Amino acid sequence: EIMLRKMNGRYLVSLLLGLLLVFGIYIQYKMVPIVSEQRKIGTTYMTMNNAFYKIVNAEIEKEVASHGDILYTRDPALSVNKQCEQIQSFIDKKVDAIIINPVDSGSQKITTALKKARKKGIHIIVVDSQLQDSQVADVTVVSDNYRAGVLDAEHMMTTVPRADILLLEHKDTLSAVDRIDGFLDTIAEHPQYRIVARRESKGQTEISMPAVHAVIEEGVPFNVVMALNDQSAIGALAAIKEKALSHKIFIYGVDGSPDMKNLLRNTDEITATVAQSPVDMGAKTIQSAYAMLDGQPVETVITIPVALLDKTNIETVDVEGWQ
Repeated sequence: EIMLRKMNGRYLVSLLLGLLLVFGIYIQYKMVPIVSEQRKIGTTYMTMNNAFYKIVNAEIEKEVASHGDILYTRDPALSVNKQCEQIQSFIDKKVDAIIINPVDSGSQKITTALKKARKKGIHIIVVDSQLQDSQVADVTVVSDNYRAGVLDAEHMMTTVPRADILLLEHKDTLSAVDRIDGFLDTIAEHPQYRIVARRESKGQTEISMPAVHAVIEEGVPFNVVMALNDQSAIGALAAIKEKALSHKIFIYGVDGSPDMKNLLRNTDEITATVAQSPVDMGAKTIQSAYAMLDGQPVETVITIPVALLDKTNIETVDVEGWQ
């Protein structure tokens, strides 16, 4: 009988403890969800065939992972139609924010797709370029692209007394247009610096190389290449070396990529590049996204400083990585 009473007492205590535990879990569930709702973010860059965007996205991916959220990353491979399809897929997935580097800054298709996303309450962050319709973006994160063109032009004017200049452009992207505009505005009042050819490169080595080949074969003389980015500049260098041009050609780029910095430090083939910071760009982009998702005020335009690198200061930076 005594044993029976002890067993019943233990049973009641266990039952009471079990009920208290269940009640505690229920209260916790009601007051603080055990697993908070995951936020979803979509990223689409004009092309992932550019290490710059991989670095930007790595910073975003790191922060999203630290929040336990979901990141969808897409590569439209320079196709407006593919990028529009990706935006629609983000809408279908009910993402909370879209981070986009537009294939074409002025594309009406991309603008329409993003406006549709905004109507669904999705935040829009544009990175490393602007949209022509600036009202579409909640936040735009860019380098000081105009300043990058100015810095290259100023360096050239202190290095080369006269120049016949080949421009390598990407006319669909406002950030690239700003760089070329900064360069052209700086040399505008100096007739000893003249543009002899302009070629589209879309910022790609494999496009700029044959474009420069063609200029050489046409017999157009030039002694300076101003490229909208390092990938185009490296394509120009490859063409010049293949054609074995005998005279000195001064090559300028924008990015501060590891490949360009190594060439600048270890050879005389590159004259200068203007370094951007994809690390800062990615960090500021995702910080802005989370601030908006938390209902906090954000700057509508965030401009990241740039810096010229040449032989005089290349030893002061990490040439193996990005800024």
